Amino acid sequence: MLFRQYFDAESSTYTYLIASGAGREALIIDPVKDMVPHYLKAISDLDLKLVRAIDTHTHADHVTGLGDLRESTGCTTLMGEFTQADCVSEHVREGDLLDVDGVKLRAVYTPGHTNESFSFVLNPEQPQAVFTGDVLLIRGTGRTDFQAGDAGKSWDSIVDKLFKLPDDTLVYPAHDYKGWTASSIGEEKRHNPRLANTTRAQYIELMNGLVLSNPKLMDIAIPANLACGQLPAGRNKPGLAAV
Repeated sequence: MLFRQYFDAESSTYTYLIASGAGREALIIDPVKDMVPHYLKAISDLDLKLVRAIDTHTHADHVTGLGDLRESTGCTTLMGEFTQADCVSEHVREGDLLDVDGVKLRAVYTPGHTNESFSFVLNPEQPQAVFTGDVLLIRGTGRTDFQAGDAGKSWDSIVDKLFKLPDDTLVYPAHDYKGWTASSIGEEKRHNPRLANTTRAQYIELMNGLVLSNPKLMDIAIPANLACGQLPAGRNKPGLAAV
């Protein structure tokens, strides 16, 4: 399998390009608009055909590359069924299976960070990895204080769904701010400070007590991402701080 992980330093976003091999059809998860030329160069160099571009949820800290990739490659853009983005070509529901030239992803509805977040399990019959978006981060979890986030649903998504995966399943989130590139389900069960040795009630209290500033790009990113990355007329992207 061909697997590439890309990092956007401005938003601390990870993007994942996956194919069963060079010269084959490919998919990309959580692309960043400013990085699209970089992805297209990699796709060309590896002789890939991009057929699906996926966002795990409506991001608030960067502008998505979905629309630009669709325009450049003709790929299908995809999000979960509860997204408010009316520009998306295809929607997935809980349990749907995506098969891109032998690369199989199972869609898992994991609300909490937002009310429309999905995760995607690679090779679901024998799980190899899970792409968690922002719901489960490495040694952390996504904030739950806007975009219809809910701390209780975040706990349920992580503990009752993601933590049911085998312990050796690799965890690939959409963001990291401390230099981690991957984790595993077992590691997060044991070492995630928000989840290990914690009750649901304690987690909710913790998350609801966080006082966080809004992402600086939020007022531009959300409307742009609901339009698959089309920036509002007359708006230029400002500098971006970590979420």
